[in-house]
Amino acid sequence: MSILRALAELLLPAACAGCGGPVPVDAPLCGACDALLPRLAAPLDPRPPPPLAAAVAAVAFAGEGEAWIRRFKYPARGLAGLDPRPGAVVRALAREAAARAPLDPAVVVPVPQHPRRLRARGFSPAALLAREVARARGLPLLPAALVRTRDTPSQTGLSRAARARNVAGAFRPALAPGGVVALVDDVTTTGATLAEAARALRRAGARQVVAICVARTL
Repeated sequence: MSILRALAELLLPAACAGCGGPVPVDAPLCGACDALLPRLAAPLDPRPPPPLAAAVAAVAFAGEGEAWIRRFKYPARGLAGLDPRPGAVVRALAREAAARAPLDPAVVVPVPQHPRRLRARGFSPAALLAREVARARGLPLLPAALVRTRDTPSQTGLSRAARARNVAGAFRPALAPGGVVALVDDVTTTGATLAEAARALRRAGARQVVAICVARTL
């Protein structure tokens, strides 16, 4: 499905993903539709959960930002699921967040899905975004650096403490990345998942971990 979606992106003419109007070169949205995205006044999280050294996101997980991300993560069935527009918008936001990431990371690692979830969905949103971040920053991508060892229940509706307990010990390192690692996911709420993945990376030898996400829940 991802190959077909990529072909659709190449074949379709450039137009605004929101309204279909003309767009600037290499931009997925026209100025008016882009202005509807709830960009964060402070993209850098002032208090990232340890052991994260920093965390950055492009937009709030609300309004048009949430709508595009949901369409990207949960594509429609059949041919409608090949719509390239959500992916174009969300990848552009990933590049935007990556441009603001501090600490000069050396490698890019996605937050992995459990194999069962990956088989059910058919693709990994975090892996696709990590690939975009790696391209934007000119960095190596290590998609297999982390393994998700438990298929944890959804974090939705859980308290901050419950979220941390839910993902405790859910990752193990498969590679030793070293240096500063950019850890990529689509959305962060309390940062519990990112923090637990960062712990595994630090155990494997990463000096620092900076989280890069498309959106942050406010």
